[in-house]
Amino acid sequence: MSEHRGFTVWFTGLSGAGKSTIAEMLYHEFQARGLRTEILDGDVVRQTLSKGLGFSKEDRDTNILRIGFVANLLTRNGVATITSAISPYRHVRNECRSLIKDFVEVHVHATVEECAKRDVKGLYEKAMKGEIKGFTGVDDPYEPPSAPEVFVDTMAQTPDQSLQLILDTLDELGYIDHAERMVHGHGEHSGLTDLDGKIGLRLADDSR
Repeated sequence: MSEHRGFTVWFTGLSGAGKSTIAEMLYHEFQARGLRTEILDGDVVRQTLSKGLGFSKEDRDTNILRIGFVANLLTRNGVATITSAISPYRHVRNECRSLIKDFVEVHVHATVEECAKRDVKGLYEKAMKGEIKGFTGVDDPYEPPSAPEVFVDTMAQTPDQSLQLILDTLDELGYIDHAERMVHGHGEHSGLTDLDGKIGLRLADDSR
């Protein structure tokens, strides 16, 4: 059993900014270091814990607060917890920070224009045409963190560079040991196991 204290790495950013990619890499890095670790992905949570919620501000807030609640349970039980959800509203992220305390906010930045270029599903295009309503960054606000522990710019950095910046920060904050094994992991991982097992693992961003 790991003796590491738990903490939460909270990824926030627009759909398509690169949250899930970097979160997955961080997950494998934590595994390689022997940490107990879980990912709470926005899409997976919406399919399970938050099934039935829509995309009103109230429902978005409820969804993020549920992620924060589960992240807190994991964190206080010694798990290196990773969340990957747009979490667009600053006050709700701050509420999660206050609850969890061992909270490392990572702002994954890319412009709306860049995210639209990366969007193979064409959701940004549909939102810009008015075919999808309440799309974060288009007709619904995204409030960037005012003072995140980590800022990564996926328009200027490779995923490996972004990952290294996060690891360096976690080391500086005392959550991980720099001397432990470092592998920029690219292993396989199943999407979501049953609720008796792992709680929620990587899929795509909660795209709205």
